[in-house]
Amino acid sequence: QVQLVESGGGLVQAGDSLRLSCAASGLTFSSYVMAWFRQAPGKERVSVATIGRTGVSTYYADSVKGRFTISRDNTKNTVYLEMNNLKPEDTAVHYCAAGRLWSMAQNAYEYWGQGTQVTVSS
Repeated sequence: QVQLVESGGGLVQAGDSLRLSCAASGLTFSSYVMAWFRQAPGKERVSVATIGRTGVSTYYADSVKGRFTISRDNTKNTVYLEMNNLKPEDTAVHYCAAGRLWSMAQNAYEYWGQGTQVTVSS
């Protein structure tokens, strides 16, 4: 049974930092592209960052580029999202996802975590 479990969310002030973690089990982690998506209240789920199987290739949404860093540790079956200089517009439930192909589209990802809430106050 594949499981992705996010952690690290919380309530912070604008300008603060958080590191999200997603621990994967039940799959060959290094065979999967990993991604972070987020969904704000009343909004569609959107891609935040994507990382290739080896960690060499990355993608960031324009809204987070320069502030967020996605990374992975294939020895720990874990993907991270380091979020710096957080802004109120970053407030959302953040989900990690695993897929076989490189994509920024939700429907390309086979497995999803339960989500972790990030709330940024001003």
